[in-house]
Amino acid sequence: MRQDYAKRETSVDSQKSNQMVNGKGMRGRFTKCALVPCGLLAACSQSDAELVTAYDGIGSDEVITLGGNEPFWGAEVAGSELTYTTPDMPDGIRANVERFAGNGGLSFSGTLDGDPLNVTITPGECDDGMSDFSYPFTASLLLGETLLEGCAHTDKQPRTGQESSDQGPIE
Repeated sequence: MRQDYAKRETSVDSQKSNQMVNGKGMRGRFTKCALVPCGLLAACSQSDAELVTAYDGIGSDEVITLGGNEPFWGAEVAGSELTYTTPDMPDGIRANVERFAGNGGLSFSGTLDGDPLNVTITPGECDDGMSDFSYPFTASLLLGETLLEGCAHTDKQPRTGQESSDQGPIE
């Protein structure tokens, strides 16, 4: 099932549903627990008897490109550095981030321009709604109280599809 994140920008205080937790469209009430990506911390609540393995679908050496539209935004994670871009800031703002491999995906956390920053990437086919590309991952970026959702790919797991005159936000 394809996920379309073309038109979602929300605030932590006003988000009621549509929080991607596992890349399959699971809906649930979104609370401030998103400051630590709850879906990725599922391993913490499992019994000691269950063996939980960390997500290994994206290598630590892969460069991750993510972004969305309405509003247009983008980010690139290379190692422990994230660069966040918008049309008004094409050169971007850089932040150091820590990587966490959870039960169903990856998260990166840090501080960007004084605001808490959390990125969640989960496996699942994603459509940005503006291009003819398909992406192998869904993505969300929580900056302060603003939640941005979109798609992601890596240098080793590229987007697929046809070039079009409107390529969308993720190159």
